[in-house]
Amino acid sequence: MSTENFQTYDLSENIKRALTDLNYHTPTEVQQKVIPLALDQKDLVVKSQTGSGKTASFGIPICELVDWQENKPQALILTPTRELAAQVKDDITNIGRFKRIKAAAIFGKSPVKLQKLELKQKTHVVVGTPGRVLDHIEKGTLFLDDIKYLVIDEADEMFNMGFIDQVEAIIKELPTNRVTSIYSATIPSDVQHLRRKYMNDPIEIQVFGTGVTTNDIDHSLVEVSEDQKLSLFKDVTIVENPDSCLVFCGTKEKVDNLKEELSRLNYSCEKIHGGLDQEERFSVMNNFKLGKFRYLIATDVAARGIDIESISLVINYDFPMEKQSYVHRTGRTGRAGNSGKAITFVTKYESKFVGEIERYLGFTIPVVEPPTYTEVQKLKAAFEEKMNAHVLLKKEKSAVLNKNIMKLYFNGGKKKKLRPVDFVGTITNIPDITADDIGIITIKENVTYIDILNGKGSIVLQEMKERTIKGKQLKVHLAKK
Repeated sequence: MSTENFQTYDLSENIKRALTDLNYHTPTEVQQKVIPLALDQKDLVVKSQTGSGKTASFGIPICELVDWQENKPQALILTPTRELAAQVKDDITNIGRFKRIKAAAIFGKSPVKLQKLELKQKTHVVVGTPGRVLDHIEKGTLFLDDIKYLVIDEADEMFNMGFIDQVEAIIKELPTNRVTSIYSATIPSDVQHLRRKYMNDPIEIQVFGTGVTTNDIDHSLVEVSEDQKLSLFKDVTIVENPDSCLVFCGTKEKVDNLKEELSRLNYSCEKIHGGLDQEERFSVMNNFKLGKFRYLIATDVAARGIDIESISLVINYDFPMEKQSYVHRTGRTGRAGNSGKAITFVTKYESKFVGEIERYLGFTIPVVEPPTYTEVQKLKAAFEEKMNAHVLLKKEKSAVLNKNIMKLYFNGGKKKKLRPVDFVGTITNIPDITADDIGIITIKENVTYIDILNGKGSIVLQEMKERTIKGKQLKVHLAKK
């Protein structure tokens, strides 16, 4: 057990305070190896399994190193999917909360106009998918001259999805005197290509043994015919009785069909795939994190960015046809030091692909017998009791952090020529309020949002109902989530 803790690192008090509130105490292995080198501004190639704590390993140094006073982006983080971009942006915002680090997430299926307005504001860190980042670069709406840090996250998945050309096009537009880090569960040829061509003597860090999946996951295969999958699924879930289960299907049509079947059987479940609009996908993801339902049925791409420490079971309802897909699917469980289980259904036709995955993993996945009738009957009552039990919602990771923060809404923004300094000047004139009590300020066309820190939100809210900003009386109230 490591004796290191985050307080021993050379970090500012604002970052340490946020880490304490986020319940980050003992660094994971990847964080121990990466953070000191990242703070020393070294180029890194990090071979790290999903769920190992890698987001914080680059997020903490970035929040520490960026200069708050600079208005233009200083760090660019590329992710393969929209969900992961949103997740990383939230993590950066939480870590940098008391330093007032402003992060923006830019990705497809979200209005370019709104993203353009956000990028016009003071922004320290931009997180985005390659296509949309390149789109903003070509439109001249993403300013790159001050980028000092580039992170390519989940690189193997990104290149597996065909983004290598877009990533290279982005890199060519960035300043050459930057620090570059690549994070990947595996190191395919495309990563080696970027390493040779665009990095400066990178240090390679590997945080696990020769395999590509953690030792905290119990893997197994169950042989089944296609028409018996639903029956097997019912038996497996009765016996396993998971608190939180992620179920992977090969296509969105199969996700839809399984969701319909499980809803009919009274399973507490939802679905997520590329056919849902972005707002729906984010809503489903957030509700799953909070524990509002137990079973999430998903396609591969849509499930990227699920960062939940307590998924106890992953079921590959449909066999993953690519070896990297198996690693990324099963990597959703066994996270942050917790144990997990991954059960894969395999048909007679699919069994010929198992060997390739096993060679990639470096171990044999045991074939197990399906649950017996006796086992299922014995455990059915406990399963039904949990199915009908009242759900206790989980606390968000940032709950303690946000406890003393109040977000206020003002009905005035850029159109009224309001600037952050105007709000800061007025708010700090309130007795007992200093600049340290003011967090992130987001000024949009017609509205402004301001985080008030240190439990002083109620004071500011009451006082600002009577005060003017640049001679303008603005409506102010608690911002809706």
